Amino acid sequence: MRRTIYPLGLAVAAALSGCSHSPLHEASHALKAHDTHSIEFAGSGRWYQFGQAPNPSLPWPPYNVSSYTAGINYDNSSAHVQIVRKQIVESGRNRPVPVEQKPDQYLLGSTAWNVAAPNNSPPGTPAVPTLQPAAVEERAAEIIATPQGFVKAARASKETRKLSEDGKQVSFTVGGKYRYEGSFNEQGQLEAVKTWIDSPVLGDTLVETRFSDYRDFGGVQFPGHIERNQGGYPVLDLNVASVTLNPPVDVAIPQELANAQPPTITVKSEKLAEGVYYLTGGTHHSVAIEQKDHVVLVEAPLNEERSVALIAKIREIIPGKPIRYVVNSHAHFDHSGGLRTFVDAGVTIVTEQANKDYYEQIWANPHNLNPDRLEQSKKSPAFLAYTGKQLLSDGKRTIEIHSIAGNSHNDAFDLVYLPAEKLVIEADAYTPAAPGAPAPTSINPYSVNLYDNIKRLGLNAERIVGLHGRAVPIAELRAAIGLPKEGELKAGKGKWKSRKAKSVG
Repeated sequence: MRRTIYPLGLAVAAALSGCSHSPLHEASHALKAHDTHSIEFAGSGRWYQFGQAPNPSLPWPPYNVSSYTAGINYDNSSAHVQIVRKQIVESGRNRPVPVEQKPDQYLLGSTAWNVAAPNNSPPGTPAVPTLQPAAVEERAAEIIATPQGFVKAARASKETRKLSEDGKQVSFTVGGKYRYEGSFNEQGQLEAVKTWIDSPVLGDTLVETRFSDYRDFGGVQFPGHIERNQGGYPVLDLNVASVTLNPPVDVAIPQELANAQPPTITVKSEKLAEGVYYLTGGTHHSVAIEQKDHVVLVEAPLNEERSVALIAKIREIIPGKPIRYVVNSHAHFDHSGGLRTFVDAGVTIVTEQANKDYYEQIWANPHNLNPDRLEQSKKSPAFLAYTGKQLLSDGKRTIEIHSIAGNSHNDAFDLVYLPAEKLVIEADAYTPAAPGAPAPTSINPYSVNLYDNIKRLGLNAERIVGLHGRAVPIAELRAAIGLPKEGELKAGKGKWKSRKAKSVG
């Protein structure tokens, strides 16, 4: 999906020459905005993973940030952000051993990319750049949501700028659709910036950045504390340690991406059993199950574009039968971002009761920045909500949906079981590794919990179908959590020991 981004450098000089209104004039002088072409600030604090709350009613999960460095070039709307972070294990949650993550993120105009080694790659694998089209809006907003960035953008947006009666609030529009609002205190310091960006789940999503503890950093005024909220919860809490005015920030699109287009959405189909199709072709998978006169789809991940492609593939492989149900594993945004498309198509959403209440609330939000099909049709969602267990049957094939009890990844979390085919379909509790990938250094407690739930529920599972990764024999799950093979237990060659996942908390 391409986004239209308005470069900050356009007509800045002309706008500055004709503008003396308070508080922009005073702020521009104090911040040296007229002479600021680039800036770099660094610090430490906390970062929070947007869209990944362990419960629909809880904030985004926190990470400790030992290092955060942002370099911004205002003249060409580019940025380079490097973070060193490690997840915090919340009280009462049993999570995998936190590992240090080092995101390396870039933006130049309307192109965003990351540089990292491929997932599940061996140590020492070279980092490669990958396009991140969904990150363009957010990263562009972060450029403007700096004190110097806001003042420069506001003064460049002369025709759309508005000043409140008390002179303490300035608002303007960028690119014809992105609205920014800034609040100034009595000292003429920018205290807060509000803007709205698109989310496939939340719609027009408020991003609010607050600044405090302004001080002199080597001749430039800058806040010592930056807080950012997105979707109602914190996403960044940064204590600034250093600021450099006009450093070289030379961001260039890597040669490998110079002519690259956004990734094409493809859906591949693999037949797992008669009438059961594994729909892959990206980072997130789905499963289509053919019933007598309809289709049940397990999972609608990511966004509308993915859902449109899923619908087309299902029509191709199961022609003449409508999709009646979509089973949603949990409310994390990467696993629920495509649900609205199916609501528009008249499909019933099968999900936990806690998720239903959440979806009804957030789907009422406006989607004006990037109107999707549901925003245009205004259809009311149909739900089949349950707690604990739900059965779907056409009289021949039964589909069982079970809550995954006690899994710290998410509190309203489900697996799907096909008893005739002996298949368990799940997301995030266990991600089967690629063939030949190095063994994990510790046992994932989510996977231990999944296996315990399979045994508790009495599911006679032979295969695990990961909505990430691949479909594998259940023996691979057993091996991943340190259990011997079934045959070894029966032959007395192994001894069933209690499994203790290496985790914190």
